[in-house]
Amino acid sequence: MKRTGKFLSTFLFIACLAWHITPSNGANILGLFTSHSPSHLIVHMSLVKVLAERGHNVTVLVSQKPKVTHKDIKVILIPPTDEVEQLLNQEVSAMSQRKNSMFTTMKNMFGSLGILINMQADMLKDPRFTVLYDNPDTKFDLIIAGVFMNDYQLGVAAKLKVPIVLSWMGPPTVMTDGMVGNPPEISYVPNMNMAVKVGEKMTFMQRISNFFMNGFFKVIMTLLDIRMNNFYKNLFPTDGSFPSLSDMKKNVSLVFCNSHFSEGPVRPNVPAVVEIGGIQVKDKPDPLPKDIANFLNGANDTGAVLFSLGSNLKGSSIKPETATYIFNVLSKLKQKVIWKWEDLEHTPGKSPNILYQKWMPQDDILAHPNMKLFITHAGKGGVVEAQYHGVPMLALPVFADQHGNADKLTQAGYGLQLELLSLTEDSLRQNVLEILNNPEYRRNVQQFSRLYRDRPMSARESVAFWVEYILRHHGAAHMQSPLVHMNFIESMNLDVYVFLLAVTYVLYRVFRLAFCFLCTKVCKKFSCSKTKPKKTPKVKKQ
Repeated sequence: MKRTGKFLSTFLFIACLAWHITPSNGANILGLFTSHSPSHLIVHMSLVKVLAERGHNVTVLVSQKPKVTHKDIKVILIPPTDEVEQLLNQEVSAMSQRKNSMFTTMKNMFGSLGILINMQADMLKDPRFTVLYDNPDTKFDLIIAGVFMNDYQLGVAAKLKVPIVLSWMGPPTVMTDGMVGNPPEISYVPNMNMAVKVGEKMTFMQRISNFFMNGFFKVIMTLLDIRMNNFYKNLFPTDGSFPSLSDMKKNVSLVFCNSHFSEGPVRPNVPAVVEIGGIQVKDKPDPLPKDIANFLNGANDTGAVLFSLGSNLKGSSIKPETATYIFNVLSKLKQKVIWKWEDLEHTPGKSPNILYQKWMPQDDILAHPNMKLFITHAGKGGVVEAQYHGVPMLALPVFADQHGNADKLTQAGYGLQLELLSLTEDSLRQNVLEILNNPEYRRNVQQFSRLYRDRPMSARESVAFWVEYILRHHGAAHMQSPLVHMNFIESMNLDVYVFLLAVTYVLYRVFRLAFCFLCTKVCKKFSCSKTKPKKTPKVKKQ
């Protein structure tokens, strides 16, 4: 009886253990997240964290220590040299001092941001990374690459002979559309820097501007392609046995875009474009650090304000007089203020209502019920988090897509915007108080928050489903749009139009000749009948 009881106990224990074990068929996934931007890395790491939680084996190549982590994600950290890090900080600081324009955008692409392009290429040459694909025993099933002026990284997928998925920080754009054959539709789809109210068409002047802006970005992309091809040839074989960069751009399986149709613009997307806007927003906020939690919990009566200019722009990059203006306004608010500031030894000033933080969990702070205002540089990640949690914003855009994001949130009624370079104390105070005291801004953004969250699948569920779909179907070539393999003439149907014009012209000439021939015949016959001589009567001979 004792043996039987022991056997039954053991059997039940094993059965219960087996019941709780979830069968796993994990894939080996490599993430290439070389862009030296913390905000970009947060989005990319949030994406692969979903896959690690699903039981997949994830390895990531990064240039900085990730803020989003998981125990089953292996991190290959290849940081830039101190010299490169210093140069990058100097260039970002310099960009914050220049007014944004088409000229500065072009200059940044081929000047300051060139440092970032070179740094990402150097990471692919580093022995800490090359050991992966130089080792014949290393096997991967999929690559997920963060997109940011690094198209040459597509060669890693060719080297490992695996499908590749891209992760992009914003809505579908020129940089991603061409790789999956997404139609540009510039007549009614504004570029990412143009603010047009959702559901409304562009004005005639906006369509003209959109036409030239799209052309401008295509010129930039064409010039960048020359540089990308040079890096590609330097990194990968050129003996003809290896696919070209152009070929690899036609073999992208999927693009994840950090956007959602409710933000606008409403546009057609091919199946290979999957929107995962808000992927970095947690289903349930993590507990806040004790000092921040106590600070915010003490703001039940007055509310709180969060001020952050993002992960790339440091507080020291702001002009000293501008920092003083900001401190003078924020220190006089009745609300508590959390201010992201890197040098805690040298702050703009001291005030009991201001808590300076070198780094903070922005998403978790914005989720706190006492948050009343987010003063932001209008980076895509921060705007998404504020929209998700229904927090109105005051935008202080600096460069890149930030001005476009600021225009959109202002037009939608989620907040206001000011130029950081021309900021004054009075203008800042007036705008801050307007948003805090006017409930319309909060009402608008909270109404949008309900739309933004209402989806058949969450961003996390979409990532899990589509990555595993690509794995199941070995790259899912059946999803590819034919537009990927068409040149400009074919995609615009220009050859068809020329053919139809030619046929029309030939038919016109044939009908014209036939008509002229018939007219000539008819006229000739009519003329002959008119000029036919009359018969004269015969005269009898005498």
